[in-house]
Amino acid sequence: MANVLDLRRRIRSVKNTRQITKAMKMVAAAKLRRSQERAFAARPYARMIMSVLVSLVRRVDIYDPDTGDAKHSLLIAREEKRVTLVVVTGDKGFAGPFNANVLKAAHKFIEEHANLEIDLEIVGRKGIGVLRRSYGLASSAEDAQHSSQSRQARTRKARVEITGEHGGLLDKLSFEKASDLSNWLVERYASEETDAVYLVFNEFQSVISQRIVVERILPILEVGKPDIAGATELEKEQIEEIARAAQSAGVSIKAEDTRQADEEASKFGTAEVDYIYEESPSELLGALLPRYVATQLYHAMLESVAAEHAARMTAMDAATNNASDMIDAYTLTMNRLRQAAITKEIIEIVSGAAAI
Repeated sequence: MANVLDLRRRIRSVKNTRQITKAMKMVAAAKLRRSQERAFAARPYARMIMSVLVSLVRRVDIYDPDTGDAKHSLLIAREEKRVTLVVVTGDKGFAGPFNANVLKAAHKFIEEHANLEIDLEIVGRKGIGVLRRSYGLASSAEDAQHSSQSRQARTRKARVEITGEHGGLLDKLSFEKASDLSNWLVERYASEETDAVYLVFNEFQSVISQRIVVERILPILEVGKPDIAGATELEKEQIEEIARAAQSAGVSIKAEDTRQADEEASKFGTAEVDYIYEESPSELLGALLPRYVATQLYHAMLESVAAEHAARMTAMDAATNNASDMIDAYTLTMNRLRQAAITKEIIEIVSGAAAI
């Protein structure tokens, strides 16, 4: 059994750990606020480009009247034989079940689609570390930039292969970085190297409104309507833990009211007038549809970053509370040992005095 000196050392060690976890919690809370602001700031642009596309689709013929084929390759749905799965995880740990939940959804998708060949595009170092142990790299796996000059003939070795790894992409996320990956996915779909592109990420609406989503972003079957292939809601206990951690860190658990901005954005380019288009519909779609896909991908990454910070804040809050409980338990044990030692000394003194 530990003595009083050992218990004092343990208490001091746990107190130091508690200071670290508390600081990490506050840092995560500050980053969460900034990530929320970035995600909310990106929504009006996403709404506007969606409104423009919806307006364009309503006013022009997107299908050839003679052949019935779509005028843009991203609108053409094919039988799915080979698909691309983009898995968005985090770059750092100490985020509780955040990365595990996303990877669990990815594994579930792979198991449920055993008849398909699946190419993995992994965003986040944590996902790369786990999935690389389960699946091998493709023979022509390219760097994160997917330079077209480096493309080589590919010989498939397994049903599931990793075609791209993007570690550090979320550290300083920008639309240009997300657009590079999006352009690569669009190019692959347009050249029929893949028949569909699915995205697995943590959807973040507010601190207490999150879910793991599997969304098909290519082909574009209906502009403005998410094509959700699967979704997993957070458990009630997890939501309560996140809410407690947010309240203790001073983070609002209510979703920001963006209805007015959303309504204004949704009206952009939708007036009931006859627009004059200088370019042909195919040229307009060729410019707007890839940008629409890039916007979807960028917004999903922003929400994933916010969800990661929320998960880290919750995990550090739980670690801080556990450290406090350990300190209380060690302090109680130490006091009992001290009390027992004092009682023993008093008994020895009294016994010695009685003997005299």
